[in-house]
Amino acid sequence: MPPSRARRATLLLPLVLFVGIGVFLAVGLTRNPREIPSALIGKPVPDFSLPPVRGRSLGLATADLKGEVSLVNVFASWCVACRDEHPLLMQIKRDRVLPIHGLNYKDPPADAAGWLDEMGDPYTRTGADLDGRVAIDWGVYGVPETFVIDREGRIAYKHIGPITPAVWNQTLLPLIRELQK
Repeated sequence: MPPSRARRATLLLPLVLFVGIGVFLAVGLTRNPREIPSALIGKPVPDFSLPPVRGRSLGLATADLKGEVSLVNVFASWCVACRDEHPLLMQIKRDRVLPIHGLNYKDPPADAAGWLDEMGDPYTRTGADLDGRVAIDWGVYGVPETFVIDREGRIAYKHIGPITPAVWNQTLLPLIRELQK
């Protein structure tokens, strides 16, 4: 290669790298951050057993999530978005659509109990994940997160962020109805 061509190729390399990185970042900006894929979709729920939240009699374990379609909602008393979705969870409980189980994430026991006493308790069972290890096994990024569990105890869907009426009506409820058939 003549010296001028080698020099030109050396000068073009940074430009090609810059354009490649720019395209990669631009594609990333078009993705919805709430649609983080979960490696657990279609797989059995992780093996776990949690004691009940203070003041509740039923904890939460793997065996509790078999036999019927259910939701597992990861929440905490210190979570502002959890407070926003809570009235909808209470409505789902009143409508008896399916059991909702709570996975209380890194909450002091008195705070979790006080929050459920104040806001209402939509959960059939509520496990206290004091150190957050069970949430890690579930692939939880933050709170709130909600999982749809099928009859066989497999994770069918994961929703990151608060459940809104639109998410409930357009995504979760149709999936739940299909799984309940």
